[in-house]
Amino acid sequence: MTLLALDTATQFISLALHDGQQMLAEQTWFSENRHTVELAPAVRTLLANARLTPADLTALAVSIGPGSYTGLRIGVALAKGMATARNLPLVGVSTLDILAAQQPHATGALILVLPAGRGRVIAARYGWSRGRWKARGDAQNLDWDGLIASIDAPATISGEISAAGRSALESARQQNRPVTLALPVLRLRRAGFLAEEAWTRLREKGNFYPAAAVTPIYVKSKDSPL
Repeated sequence: MTLLALDTATQFISLALHDGQQMLAEQTWFSENRHTVELAPAVRTLLANARLTPADLTALAVSIGPGSYTGLRIGVALAKGMATARNLPLVGVSTLDILAAQQPHATGALILVLPAGRGRVIAARYGWSRGRWKARGDAQNLDWDGLIASIDAPATISGEISAAGRSALESARQQNRPVTLALPVLRLRRAGFLAEEAWTRLREKGNFYPAAAVTPIYVKSKDSPL
């Protein structure tokens, strides 16, 4: 039993192979806007390095957003095509939930961010509950000033943060805003955590994850506090 996980929600691509007991392979890199060119060859190479073929796969998982329109479309289309061709279950997982799964417990809230273009971010607040981070409300599309203004209690920020975002957070800390920036290694989204979440869901519901039911999630601009 082997599951292939694909995450192309932003300018990073992340792939993983997981047999339900252990990780077999994982790769994450900055692709910028080369998803169409790089994704399929990288999947073939990952399988070959693990001495596997597409015929060895028993399930797939894919990040369904939020994220960039193009990135999500490419990843979801490839995952759905591979799953449909062999009638395999396809588990769609929120991009923010993948990122949350790799964050350690910390005091206060967790705010996860993804780039939304034009100096804006997609942001969502998470709280710690029963040993894991759980979403507290819907994701919002905000600018950095709006996001920082909404933080009135200790919070850790993690995710893809631009130079402008880092500058805004540094200014906020100098103004005694209660924000902490997660380490870079924790801000890099990894498909291994997508694979872990997918296996959890498969164990709970069996193979009832039809590829046709998987659709991307997009978040429109809406200036409201978290």
